[in-house]
Amino acid sequence: MESKDPMFELLTSLEQIVFKDLSQTVTPSQKTNPFTEFERLRKGTGLKIDDFAREMGVSVAMVHEWESKRVKPSTTELKLMRMIQVASTVSTP
Repeated sequence: MESKDPMFELLTSLEQIVFKDLSQTVTPSQKTNPFTEFERLRKGTGLKIDDFAREMGVSVAMVHEWESKRVKPSTTELKLMRMIQVASTVSTP
């Protein structure tokens, strides 16, 4: 039996709760290009690179790697980005 990443499982559960009542043009279950989705999510947060990196729990260098398309964000990282993007739009007056 294969064990799943606990962070992935947690973020999946949170996505189901958060996105249940929100209408999104791209739903979490749709397959998208990770680089395209990263760009959309990053811009959607309105955060500066260093603030975005801090929210993600990664280095600024990692965000630059994603932006330059040298490193693809993992599924778990994309899930976290979706949550940050939703939180930033909900908390904005």
